[in-house]
Amino acid sequence: MGPCFRRDDGEIEFMTPPRSLSRTPPSTITAITIVSSLLAVQTRGGGFTDLTAEIAKFVADAGAREGVVTLFIRHTSASLTIQENADPSVLDDLLTALNRLAPENAGWTHDAEGPDDMPAHIKTMLTATSLQVPVLQGELSLGIWQAIYLIEHRARPHRREVVLQFIGRVG
Repeated sequence: MGPCFRRDDGEIEFMTPPRSLSRTPPSTITAITIVSSLLAVQTRGGGFTDLTAEIAKFVADAGAREGVVTLFIRHTSASLTIQENADPSVLDDLLTALNRLAPENAGWTHDAEGPDDMPAHIKTMLTATSLQVPVLQGELSLGIWQAIYLIEHRARPHRREVVLQFIGRVG
């Protein structure tokens, strides 16, 4: 029969699975290897820094075959994201959206480090401090138009640290 739910009129409706789904057979590994590294990134100030090539190099240097790579940024005013890499205007529009959501001169109480500090904390809260990307057959499993970015939310340049960790099968 499958899952069901009760409609507002009291009748029970059964959900049918979509017919347009497909997946490959499961692959099983024993994850006995953990490889870690610390990536230092010098930003140029506010904006996106593409980390994709450096993460792919880490995966290759680790000898990763199947598993997952985790990225964790050790800061509260910079973040990580996976976004489109084909059209730079996407990144411009994303910065515009974040600046509209957390403008500098909104009367923030926390302003000891400058007018861009509290908005940077908010932007980090709205985005991500960690990401996970599957590794299949030794390659990052990103989509064709996807890239991994560090987003600097402060106006001036900063040195940022990103912890990289691969968990899975090497060889």
